[in-house]
Amino acid sequence: MKRSEFKNIFKGLGKKNIAIMGHMGSGKSLMGKIIAKQLGFQHLDSDLEIIKLTNKSINQIFEEKGEEYFRSVETKVLLSLIEKENVIISLGGGSIVEKLIRVKLKKKSVTIFLDTSLKVLEKRLKKSFKRPLLKNVNIEKKIKELDFDRRKYYLQADIIIQNIDNPLNTYKNFINEFFKFHEKTNSNKNYQ
Repeated sequence: MKRSEFKNIFKGLGKKNIAIMGHMGSGKSLMGKIIAKQLGFQHLDSDLEIIKLTNKSINQIFEEKGEEYFRSVETKVLLSLIEKENVIISLGGGSIVEKLIRVKLKKKSVTIFLDTSLKVLEKRLKKSFKRPLLKNVNIEKKIKELDFDRRKYYLQADIIIQNIDNPLNTYKNFINEFFKFHEKTNSNKNYQ
C-alpha cells in the first residue's frame, strides 16, 4: 500500500495520530517504529520522551520519586504528544489507566491495542531488569494483576491486533484492521 493512500484515508478520519497501547513487553516500541517507517510518520515513544524531559531513567524516577510522580510526568508528556500530527505514539503500559489520557486519545488518535498473550509476555519479561513494576515480584502474578486492571481500557481501542507472530505479519494485520476500521467509521458517518 502506498504511503499517500494511507495518509489520505487517515486524514479523512479526522484524527491527528496513531497511538499504540498494550502491556510492557507487548512490542509497542518495535511496532511503532515499523509502522512509522512503513507509512512515513514520525515515531515517538512516551517512555523515551519522559527520559528526555527528566534526564533520568524510568527506574531512577520510580526509585527517587515513586510511581505516582512518574504517572504525573507521563500524563503531562502524553497530553502533549497526543496533540502532535502524523506521528505514531508508543504509550507506556499503564498510561491508559488515566481517564484524561483515554478521553484525549478517543478524540485525537486512532488507537491500537497490541494484544499479546500473558504467557508470551511472561517469557519476554523474565529477563527484563529495566522495568520498575517487575522488581522483586512474581512476574507471572504481576502480569496477571496488571492485565486485570488494564485490559478493559485496552479493549476500547479502535483496532485490536494480536502480536504473537513476526513483526512484519503484525504490521500487515494492522493495515488490514485499519482498513476495516476505516470502512466501519465511514459507514457509521453515512447513517448519521
